[in-house]
Amino acid sequence: MRFQDLLAYKKSFDLAMEIFHISKKFPKEEKYSLIDQIRRSSRSVSANISESYAKRRYPKHFVSKLTDSDGENLETQTWLEFAEACDYINKEEFDNLFKQTIEVAKLIHFMIRNPDKFGSK
Repeated sequence: MRFQDLLAYKKSFDLAMEIFHISKKFPKEEKYSLIDQIRRSSRSVSANISESYAKRRYPKHFVSKLTDSDGENLETQTWLEFAEACDYINKEEFDNLFKQTIEVAKLIHFMIRNPDKFGSK
């Protein structure tokens, strides 16, 4: 199995891409602040999942990288709250994206609670 086959990776990657596309409509003055932050945190979720998979033989390292991924996912939720509060995204967009972050969190938490199912000893 490749890390790209993990459901948590697929969903987090899709979410990061959706955030990328939706953030293109944010104001130009947000380029080096909110746009940069929300894109970085959303992409880091997937990146940390892939790193965790590379370290799956070592349960503590596996869980540590997944915990980093979970933290980045929470950071993404915070930036989404800012985007909605600043009226860069509407309530429907916010609800859809936030719901996806919750789905990703559930998958990450499953991996953290069950490292043996992912090749961790």
